[in-house]
Amino acid sequence: MKIFDKFINLIAYKVPNEYNFVLPSSEDVDTITNSEEDTESAKSPILTKQNTPDNVFPSLDVNLEFIKNKYNADINSDIKIREFAINVKGKQYSAFLLYIEGMIDSNSINKFVIEPLMIKNLSNIDSDNPDIISTAVTNNVTVRRVKKFDLVSYISDCLVPQNDISTGNKFSEIAKKVNAGVSALFIDTIDTVFLIDAKGFEKRAVSPPDNENIIRGSQEGFVESLRTNTTLLRRIINNEEFIIEETNVGKISNTQVAICYLKNVVNDKLVKEVKYRLANLGIDYLISSGQLEQLIEDTNFSLPQLLSSERPDRVSSLILEGRVAILVNGTPYALVAPAVLIDFLSSAEDRNLKFVFADLLKIIRLLALFITLLLPGLYIAVTTFHQELIPTELLFAIVASRSNVPFPIIFELLIMEVSLELIRESGVRVPAPLGQTIGIVRCTYFRRCSSNCKYC
Repeated sequence: MKIFDKFINLIAYKVPNEYNFVLPSSEDVDTITNSEEDTESAKSPILTKQNTPDNVFPSLDVNLEFIKNKYNADINSDIKIREFAINVKGKQYSAFLLYIEGMIDSNSINKFVIEPLMIKNLSNIDSDNPDIISTAVTNNVTVRRVKKFDLVSYISDCLVPQNDISTGNKFSEIAKKVNAGVSALFIDTIDTVFLIDAKGFEKRAVSPPDNENIIRGSQEGFVESLRTNTTLLRRIINNEEFIIEETNVGKISNTQVAICYLKNVVNDKLVKEVKYRLANLGIDYLISSGQLEQLIEDTNFSLPQLLSSERPDRVSSLILEGRVAILVNGTPYALVAPAVLIDFLSSAEDRNLKFVFADLLKIIRLLALFITLLLPGLYIAVTTFHQELIPTELLFAIVASRSNVPFPIIFELLIMEVSLELIRESGVRVPAPLGQTIGIVRCTYFRRCSSNCKYC
């Protein structure tokens, strides 16, 4: 019993200890004078958890303080805040750039964001050179139409030579963009933030698919980057009606999910159903497409309703037929809705073969499906209850082989099924150096090798 109790204590869940943290008293903390408190309160509003603002403040100091508190910049090593000054029409403005190190392209940020803002060029310094729209001379009087100066438009149109730039004024929207790899530019005196898309994080290169290999056809497979996967689909479906809509799933993870369909072919009700199911997922996080597949199906015990594939050519062909594809950021598999039985019996190589050979292969796969499902039960039924269906010679051979076996047929069959599943799992899960050992066990156990096998 002691051994059993120790084993239970080893695997059982233990309630963590409660730690009572004692905050230092006000006497142990350095206090500031009332005049300083009044000055700080007049300069910036009080930011508390109960009154967390969402709109960006015109004051750069308030925005900087809020961003540092929100991202825990003091202890967060990859959150970078670059403070600098810019010159606009002879006037100097304070600014800072917020980004996550490792998710942005440093060369693009330095060359196309910081350098154009900090460099002192003539168009940026000369305040006596207004933007003239038109000039007209009437009765020796020169009339000029001058464009009204707008700091937001001037910075966006003239100072930041980046192809993908947008603006925002909500901290919640800015946080989502920054967490996804976008850089945020805050400038003093304005309540608008410039969102600069200069992503540059590492990602896996496009490689052949691992589980859907074919001989004749495309050798490209999906990767973990969502934008790369949508590009692979765009390269195959060269049509302006091809729509890719993006949404976020997960209250904490904010995982990007793309809905891909052909607008003039797909059923609108199908697209609305997919959007409805994705929009009503009240979950905290989403990691993979397999998790999403379980969440949007009707029931967990129903037949598969979605097809999972890692081949862009196969997913593209299904989209062209009127299906809807769902891509999840961080997963090299796409989900296709809806799926029917023939989809699971088809291969990506069937489209590269003549219809006669493709249909013959589907019939063989269907036959293999019935054999897999029905053969164990049929074997038990015939050998246990209907021995008269077995030829006499074969029946004598079966009886002779089972004369020394102390188990019933059904128990022996269950052992064989479990052994096959264990061998399959070990061949997939164990490290590569042990793969040869698994091959030896498989060859010796089933005795399918030839007489000159090096293992037997």
